Amino acid sequence: MGFRFLLTREEVTNLKSQFAISSLEDTDRQVVSSAKHGGRRKLPWAFTEHGCLMAATVLNSPRAVQMSLFVVRAFVQMREALAANATILKRLAEIDRTLLEHDDALRTIWHELQPLLLPPPEPPKRRIGFPSESPRP
Repeated sequence: MGFRFLLTREEVTNLKSQFAISSLEDTDRQVVSSAKHGGRRKLPWAFTEHGCLMAATVLNSPRAVQMSLFVVRAFVQMREALAANATILKRLAEIDRTLLEHDDALRTIWHELQPLLLPPPEPPKRRIGFPSESPRP
């Protein structure tokens, strides 16, 4: 039982849409249709990589050997794609962290430059006359 699993409705829908077999409505109808309407009545099972290899070892025809090679290659490609995605996600995280650091630095620079962007204060007006040492009464 550990070498296969039951697909969910969402997974069946995604698979069918990826292969352009059916629309979303048609998939739901097939999964839950009654006996008079035909179509799939139960959710399908899927094999894991090891389940596929076990089934391939039982079957001993040229076609089975060909399909087992196909399955092994497919799982190898899937692993490579997942590894590439992990590498890309790691790199994106590094870029995001760098951008956040730069954002903080730019924000600091902007706050420091704000006073320089303000217009200069008006110089005090010159007083006319002679300055007096003591205030007038």
